[in-house]
Amino acid sequence: MRIAVLSTKSYDRQFLTEANKPYGHELVFFEPRLTAQTTALAHGFPAVCAFVNDVLDGAALRALHAKGLKLIALRCAGFNNVDLEVAAELDIKVVRVPAYSPYGVAEHTIGLILALNRKLHRAYNRVREGNFSLEGLLGFELRGKTIGIIGTGKIGVITASILKGFGCNILAYDIKQDAQLVAQGARYVELHELFRESDIISLHCPLTPQTFHLIDKPTIDLMKKGVMLINTGRGALVNTQAVINGLKSEKIGYLGLDVYEEEADLFFEDLSGIVIKDDVFSRLLTFPNVIVTAHQAFFTGRALESIAQTTLANISEIEAGRSCVNEVKAERKAT
Repeated sequence: MRIAVLSTKSYDRQFLTEANKPYGHELVFFEPRLTAQTTALAHGFPAVCAFVNDVLDGAALRALHAKGLKLIALRCAGFNNVDLEVAAELDIKVVRVPAYSPYGVAEHTIGLILALNRKLHRAYNRVREGNFSLEGLLGFELRGKTIGIIGTGKIGVITASILKGFGCNILAYDIKQDAQLVAQGARYVELHELFRESDIISLHCPLTPQTFHLIDKPTIDLMKKGVMLINTGRGALVNTQAVINGLKSEKIGYLGLDVYEEEADLFFEDLSGIVIKDDVFSRLLTFPNVIVTAHQAFFTGRALESIAQTTLANISEIEAGRSCVNEVKAERKAT
């Protein structure tokens, strides 16, 4: 099958090209993001391979469908950037990679927690400048702290298991309980209790209309003073302006983000030579108790191999007319 691969970097080309050897698809790589304004790049392709910040809304889908699009192969787990109802209307199939680096994302989450707690980012810069003072670098021990895990899919469960090894108490929230996590001593609670009781809150839930801006002023008001908030899930789970206000009031004592709700125009690009025009993001970077990484939690060699293999296998399944376990569809509305 001839496939337009959008939002590609050198590592995407490397891993997809290698994984494609047994499949023999024709991969055509494009660096720009896919939006309604860039659909001309993929005109005439029966399939497009898209990433997290590509925009496959109704306008883009209709434009691509008119030029022969039959399949969207997402090389990511989330599919909130695709209008599934329009895709179904146009008979465009959508497949994804549901799990590719749960350990990598969980380990990155732990890295953010440790770095923020022990202020490793500040210590690194101090020592390089010849400043060996410990003033302002006081941390706390994780043992005995209460961690709130919101979303207990694979990543959330692994994160909780690692933190359990540190001697933490785990509170969890999800619409479905995980038996393994309960067996390890985690306690499922309602969100309001999790917000009130947690010293550290880590987000691992998908972005849905129900979870959009899950972290906002009312939920921040419920939290402990000095709480640590970590988001390696989806950027729009967090109302960034509300979090900034929480940092200014010192309600939020530590913030670790690997995702940002307006990241599409920032992340995955080298913008070091230009002025960043996003004032909200720039304000975030002024806080000494904030660490932002640019959507890199998934970024391990094993993850890229898995993404490439699963993506190409998904495409081959659809091309052969077989059902694909990784196909996603719009939820049926009650009549």
